[in-house]
Amino acid sequence: MITIGRTLRTRVAVVGGALALAAPLVVLGGGTAQAASCNLTTGPYQRQVEQFLGRPVDGRQSAADCNAIKAFQAKHGITPTQGYAGPLTWRTMNTMLAQRAAGTNPNKAGACPTNKGRIACVDLTRQLSWIQDGSRLVYGPVAVRTGKDGTETRTGLKKIYYRSINHWSTIYNVSMPYSQFFDGGIAFHSTTKSMWNPPGSGGCVNMTPTHAKAYWNLLTKGEDVFVYGRKPGT
Repeated sequence: MITIGRTLRTRVAVVGGALALAAPLVVLGGGTAQAASCNLTTGPYQRQVEQFLGRPVDGRQSAADCNAIKAFQAKHGITPTQGYAGPLTWRTMNTMLAQRAAGTNPNKAGACPTNKGRIACVDLTRQLSWIQDGSRLVYGPVAVRTGKDGTETRTGLKKIYYRSINHWSTIYNVSMPYSQFFDGGIAFHSTTKSMWNPPGSGGCVNMTPTHAKAYWNLLTKGEDVFVYGRKPGT
């Protein structure tokens, strides 16, 4: 189950290893001509999506709303990329909001063990990972992309058993840099895809190259990994 996880933009910044989702910035002219594929139907999550994107919240689809939603969908590989405020688009945005709310205290609820020393935590529900030592945050939290429905990242306490900095998947015939395997074919590894690209990986915990490299430098064979929660949509 090894795989790799790759006008308006939602900006994501990591400062000191901590994930911070900046408020979306919208710069769209009201007279911008929309593409023929833009869907002007009002979606079931219109108001929520408008608010997330910084659009006027009126619950009615407009050409500018459609273009803004479509740009967000294109950035994160959400299909169909037609500007419709549907369940998948809102689910992606809602995950971003949950990640933002985690701030620099992702283990506030104490779900990841603090009695193991250094451990890599993976919260499937919020699609977040971080490294802690006891109760001290060492790195993160960072957004991750975990297994899709049918190839979910398995939960429980694991250990890193194999590392391969320039790993090549013979199953999928793709590169998996900074691979650290902790559960069969499931590993931390880098990808160039958006961390919010649905539906997800084949089970691996995808990370950006920067974060995967940091995990490579901070972890080693034999260290603990704890996976918990449930990914939205699985």
